[in-house]
Amino acid sequence: MSKFIDVSDVVELVGKVGMRSFIRGMHDYIRADFLRWPDFDKCARTAAHSDIGVIELMPVADEEYYAFKYVNGHPANTSVGLPTVMAFGALSETATGYPLLLSELTLTTAIRTAATSAMAAGVLSRPDSRIMGMIGCGAQSEFQAIAFHELVGIDELRIYDVDPQAMDKLQRQLAVVPALKVVPAKSAEDCVRGVDIVTTVTADKAWATILEPHMIEPGMHINAIGGDCPGKTELHPEVLRAGTIFVEYEPQTRIEGEIQQLPQDHPVELLWEVLSGKKAGRSSPREITIFDSVGFALEDYSALRFIADRAAEHGVGTTVGLVPTLDDPKNLFALTMGDISLSSSGKAA
Repeated sequence: MSKFIDVSDVVELVGKVGMRSFIRGMHDYIRADFLRWPDFDKCARTAAHSDIGVIELMPVADEEYYAFKYVNGHPANTSVGLPTVMAFGALSETATGYPLLLSELTLTTAIRTAATSAMAAGVLSRPDSRIMGMIGCGAQSEFQAIAFHELVGIDELRIYDVDPQAMDKLQRQLAVVPALKVVPAKSAEDCVRGVDIVTTVTADKAWATILEPHMIEPGMHINAIGGDCPGKTELHPEVLRAGTIFVEYEPQTRIEGEIQQLPQDHPVELLWEVLSGKKAGRSSPREITIFDSVGFALEDYSALRFIADRAAEHGVGTTVGLVPTLDDPKNLFALTMGDISLSSSGKAA
């Protein structure tokens, strides 16, 4: 039998564990798996694109588990009452292919994305970073704010969005973190002036330039997480050329990330090599570092492992018969032999 985790189950787990501890635990699982990067069978995600969105499948595996995520990105969904991003995923035994877990991943993806952002900032931003400017106050924003406060030590957050209601929503909901000072800004430029870290987390599927060269200051770390498919960007190309770029899985980021704007041979560094100590991260206090994050399947593998472990620990979730249980594995037809008999014509008697 397989474990099924729905949205209400994840909400229950967050309530039992606490949001801060949940993000920290997710961070620890992701970091542990990134440190085993060579152990995984990896590929770029497959995508079905339309003019208004994308639907993607994201697989990854090691010798123990196979994981995949189904996820969409449709920026206009909010106009019809749907989230911009929706996702679910599965975790299976590699040895047998047996599905152990089927789980929602919409809420979970927001948490794992925030944990990954903070993990990268932990090795790429200046150690004394305390102020972050965040452009984009949508569905991801609270999670990003809490992760950077909890894991990086950010104590002042400046926010900006073209939608004033989104800014009001973010400021109101972050009142649950009283130690984090939230300051609304009048413009994107005002939002990032004098900050240590910039997070861009916008949703439009467009060649956007949310962050322009004149807005960048020496020593900034840029956490660019909104550009995640072909034709969707947030940073001006000259911003990219001004700093050192770090990515998750280069073959995927070349297609979907901010670096799709640059020549294919423009150098990038790999985040896993920095985390493992194979490569240096920031080389000086004045260096500009850029995490060009598009989200990678290994992060979902980690998230599914974390959800499975917490669900087992707290007795959350439902057991479902996702695949048949058979007395004779070679006799699948026996499942249909209950009260139904077939006449010689092939019709039910």
